Amino acid sequence: MATSKYAAELIATAQALTAPGKGLLAADESTGTIGKRFSAISLENNEDNRRAYRELLFTTPDDITQYISGVILYEETLFQKASDGTPFVEILKKRNMIPGIKVDAGTVTLLGTDGETATQGLDKLGERCAKYYAAGARFAKWRAVLKISDVAPTDMAILENAHGLARYAQICQEFGLVPIVEPEVLMDGTHTIEQAAAATQKVQAAVVKALHDFGILFEGMLLKPNMVMKGMENTTQKTTPEDVARYTVSVLARTLPAAVPGVMFLSGGQSEEDATLNLNAINRYAGHKKPWALTFSYGRALQQATIKTWAGKVENVAAAQKVFFQRAQANGLAAMGKYEGGAASALASESLYQKGYTY
Repeated sequence: MATSKYAAELIATAQALTAPGKGLLAADESTGTIGKRFSAISLENNEDNRRAYRELLFTTPDDITQYISGVILYEETLFQKASDGTPFVEILKKRNMIPGIKVDAGTVTLLGTDGETATQGLDKLGERCAKYYAAGARFAKWRAVLKISDVAPTDMAILENAHGLARYAQICQEFGLVPIVEPEVLMDGTHTIEQAAAATQKVQAAVVKALHDFGILFEGMLLKPNMVMKGMENTTQKTTPEDVARYTVSVLARTLPAAVPGVMFLSGGQSEEDATLNLNAINRYAGHKKPWALTFSYGRALQQATIKTWAGKVENVAAAQKVFFQRAQANGLAAMGKYEGGAASALASESLYQKGYTY
């Protein structure tokens, strides 16, 4: 195992990010992606509006930090300031929310595959990590994307993405950032939950092997996987949150070292309420030992109802912040298996699925 001079700090940060009942807000949408969200509320995609929206999230009152331990930022946001001139990073740090940063550069198609992809962004990553650390970031995120089909995920796609995630993690730890390792197996397709479990296990096993090969400090990293779910286009198989929990925890038990402090699930296009119910079931599941914190790193599943409530209007900020707090609270409870419902508004029940979703 390689030893980073930041080892003690990496371990402390990973522990803080996985504090009981807390998870991450993924606010790292690219300029293009946030533009799609703004388009849905007929709002112009400009820097002032992006700043106003992120400020709404980061300044939510009622002690949102009971439920949010850290925030994944886009590069623009990492260096942005609130309307009063205070850097967003300082606002987050003063509220005990740890700033993080998305560092990948998106995906490209792997030639010779059925549309499988590899993630870019390793070039000069060390330089960027040093810059982000100096700006106040203490963790990072890199998303690899794999698909399930009659021929996928292929060994080539798994190997390429596992290598990219491991190399990214190694560079991050060298420069003081806790790497969040995100191997997302998409919900796109007609596959069964059993097929999803097999594919996810194969992917996660390969990623963990690559992390071992690259000497990653497991105590100073976090995993951000998909929950194991049937394909969104599978209309015949019926599954419950308990099914999702059983397959998801079983895959983790077979692949993930106990040394990893936490698993920060992505929502992957689930509705806000479904993402909460499934997380709750995962934490209640008693069929395996669960040595890791099992919590959330949600973007759409924390923000959908919030952004629609806000609608780009100053007079709606307080109402939107209330909605955001309710969703954060629901997921904080679910991260301890204590969610009993009550946060399922009509907006929270809307499907957020988009085939081939990109950030």
